[in-house]
Amino acid sequence: MYEIFEHTADLGLRVEAPNLEGLFAEAGRGLASMMVANLDQVQPLQVRELTLPGLERDYLLFDWLTELLYIFDTERLLLVDFDLQIHESGLHAVCRGETLDPARHWLDHEVKAITYHHLKLEPTSTGWQAEVIVDI
Repeated sequence: MYEIFEHTADLGLRVEAPNLEGLFAEAGRGLASMMVANLDQVQPLQVRELTLPGLERDYLLFDWLTELLYIFDTERLLLVDFDLQIHESGLHAVCRGETLDPARHWLDHEVKAITYHHLKLEPTSTGWQAEVIVDI
């Protein structure tokens, strides 16, 4: 589950999931939902594999979202479906989505960057929770 919240001139993303892989997948979907208002119209037609190194999980989450944003900014590829494996030295993900189609995908916010401001990733009694602030 993810939710978007207002944060001064930025937007925040709060994510909860029973495990880390689910949290990273929901965070990816949450980021995409900030950029496209009708996320349900994005089809998993193209596949992209990503491998990211990282020992600290909160910074790995930052790097994950930054990579998804970079792919969107440079290729206009909206990734919305994720199969992830997180291990001690990073993550591997198979991501699915499609190229932005302005006739079908309604742009919402222009996300400029993922920030370290109030970056949080922690275990909870039911799994994991994270908060990330994005610059819009």
